Amino acid sequence: MRTLTTALRGRLLAALTGATGLTLAAAPVALADAPSPSATASGTAAPVTSAGTSFLTASTLAPGQDAQVTGSTGDYLYWAFAASAGQTDTVTVTVTLPPAADRHGPQTWTVDLFDGLRRRQACTAGPQSGTAAQNTGTIALSCTLRQIRSWAEPWSGDPLPGTYYVRLFAGDVPQSDLGLATQFQVHVAASGNTDDAQPEGGSLKAPLVPPVNPGGTGTPSAAPTPTAAATPGGATVAAPAPVTSHWYSGLFSGWNDRWGWTLGGAVLAALAGVGGYTLTRHPRGHRHEVRRTVTRVTEREIV
Repeated sequence: MRTLTTALRGRLLAALTGATGLTLAAAPVALADAPSPSATASGTAAPVTSAGTSFLTASTLAPGQDAQVTGSTGDYLYWAFAASAGQTDTVTVTVTLPPAADRHGPQTWTVDLFDGLRRRQACTAGPQSGTAAQNTGTIALSCTLRQIRSWAEPWSGDPLPGTYYVRLFAGDVPQSDLGLATQFQVHVAASGNTDDAQPEGGSLKAPLVPPVNPGGTGTPSAAPTPTAAATPGGATVAAPAPVTSHWYSGLFSGWNDRWGWTLGGAVLAALAGVGGYTLTRHPRGHRHEVRRTVTRVTEREIV
């Protein structure tokens, strides 16, 4: 009897151990099959819930991805998105202000757009700035860029393919309202495609894609590596070639047209000085010689 009881106990323990092992082995599979938290049930990308505080820490927005952030009144918020030639991008921002009971006056919010060279781009449509009274709950802002050009002169300032930055800030807020919790919703819509790119046949060697490190800070010891950089849209752009340094780079920071004009102006100034000295000093000496000659002639006549 005791032998039978012991055998039954052994079988039960073996069965429990096997079931536990199957459960533990199946757990990772269930987690792997679970949907990623970065995608919603409809298949669209989940909204970005963070914002940078500078150009270097701007949060990246993928195509079709929005941003829903809760921040503090008075902060400068930055997002980055990619734009290609032929597109016309429109940025729409909705600012949900704190409760009217907590505010002490009207607030003015402004949205600005910058290209990869951090040049401020003009808006062709939409209210770029808005002022809300104390009893107003939301402010709607928008900015439509000019059509992204495939190529442009460096001095023109036209929008070019690459990374663009969205900067949102409160330009006029009562001092006592700084720090209040505010909600922001950012949406970037693009229209057009590469078939509409102007001018035809022109293209950049590489898009204007500066390095973006959301949430990070650069250290003096951290040197950039010459690797390929990824754009917010997923395209890969080769890193810029390292700048060649010369023996005079530290002294003159490289030669350019301004040095040529400066040296030419110095030579002209020296020649003008020599010419002026020649015109003003020699005639005076000539007059002294004439006076001495006249004096000698007079003395001889007297004698």
